[in-house]
Amino acid sequence: MAKSTTGGARGGLARPVTPSADLAAITGADPLPRSQVVSKVWDHIRKNNLQNPQNKREILADDKLKKIFGKDSATMFEMNKLLSGHLK
Repeated sequence: MAKSTTGGARGGLARPVTPSADLAAITGADPLPRSQVVSKVWDHIRKNNLQNPQNKREILADDKLKKIFGKDSATMFEMNKLLSGHLK
């Protein structure tokens, strides 16, 4: 039986995804692997000091993140789910 050429290194987290216009404001418009999208969002969060100091798991949304989250804050666990809606 022939080995499948789908999936593998280009599937899952490594498969390039295209960010929505709102997400592209943070990551850039070029297709990126999902892991890079998450990394760039975290860079934005750290650079703008958007983690709640009392609860580091909570991300306080700035104007760019509000467009992605649809609310004023999200936990780091919710963030990945919310990002999925902005990736094609």
